Amino acid sequence: MRWLGPLHAEWTKLRTLPSTWWLLAATVALTAAVGAAAASSLTTGICPTPTACHEDTVKLALTGVQLSQAICLVLGALSMGAEYATGTIRTTLTAMPGRWRVLASKAATLALLTAVAGALAVLSSLVLAHLILPTTPTNSATLRAATGSTLILVLVTLLGLSLATLLRDTGAAITLGLGLLYVVPLLSHLVNSPTWQHRLQRWTPMPAGLSIQATTNLDRLAIGPWAGLGVLAAYAMGLLGVGGAWFRLRDA
Repeated sequence: MRWLGPLHAEWTKLRTLPSTWWLLAATVALTAAVGAAAASSLTTGICPTPTACHEDTVKLALTGVQLSQAICLVLGALSMGAEYATGTIRTTLTAMPGRWRVLASKAATLALLTAVAGALAVLSSLVLAHLILPTTPTNSATLRAATGSTLILVLVTLLGLSLATLLRDTGAAITLGLGLLYVVPLLSHLVNSPTWQHRLQRWTPMPAGLSIQATTNLDRLAIGPWAGLGVLAAYAMGLLGVGGAWFRLRDA
């Protein structure tokens, strides 16, 4: 029962913010639109059948996740950063002094909302890709890629929440988060050392996390699909733990 109050409060705050629903809708729309565009880039002349196609059509259909994750990052950062910006965090902590419960409730509510929107986004992408390119397979590897892509969006949302809790600033959290998601992976293409390229692809959150989308040529991946998703989860949950500890120790 002690958790019902914080959970209800966080749900009320999130659902009454128009930005929440706009960002979730944008996640679905962008993921599906980019996936459909990527699928349209292939023709049955290039991929006459799934076995004769050299492209990973499932991964191609889920390309939109690479862009919509930025929206999820913003959603997570806003959920905490906006409270610091407006000063309502003091009201929250006065009503609910248990800071770990406040943060855990916020994380659980965000994760649930993002999971629903992410599942809809991924399903829409795969359905559209199958309509555009009937050679897109539906098998256990596709299910793993779809489930993993949904979890990527959830984990990136929690990453945004973690950074905003640590930095107490929405803009700083989004900037640092975007750097982790997009700038750091670019280094793997810029460094000359093959060893460091492999390390960056294996241990930075996005290249590792996106390996879950691969359904072909798994032996060429720098890290396995589930292990790669585990790397992203370690970043998100590790920073959430650090943010929670810092949130508990500091004044609002």
